[in-house]
Amino acid sequence: MAAMSKNEFGDYMLELAAKAPPFRPSALYDVDGDCTEFIASPEVYRAERLDDLVMVCYGQETGQIVGSLIKGISRFREQMREKIPGFIIEIEDGPIKLVHIFLAKLWTTRADADQPVRVTYRKLIEIARTTNVESELTEV
Repeated sequence: MAAMSKNEFGDYMLELAAKAPPFRPSALYDVDGDCTEFIASPEVYRAERLDDLVMVCYGQETGQIVGSLIKGISRFREQMREKIPGFIIEIEDGPIKLVHIFLAKLWTTRADADQPVRVTYRKLIEIARTTNVESELTEV
């Protein structure tokens, strides 16, 4: 195959992009990183660490939450198994709704924890409910 010029390459990339399906909120579990990336909006974002579990993605244009990276899923499941044994059913059997992960973390956060952290979890819960996104917690 012959090398493409810059213009040909640009046209080819635009053609590929035109064929792409429309954006849908999604979550993908990465077994190697033991993390789930949740993207609720296609906006370009910056990420900030919220706590030991979640990095929050804020849209660069809107400043609103557009997703998250949930790290240490296996460790979190073990912690929930100890703290909330009945709740583990919601996060053990098949795909899990991300709202359940965020709720479990909020429910086990100390009452005297930093108020902005609690507010951010409430926002993540609302976004997860609205998008109804699920993630497998095993390799797909």
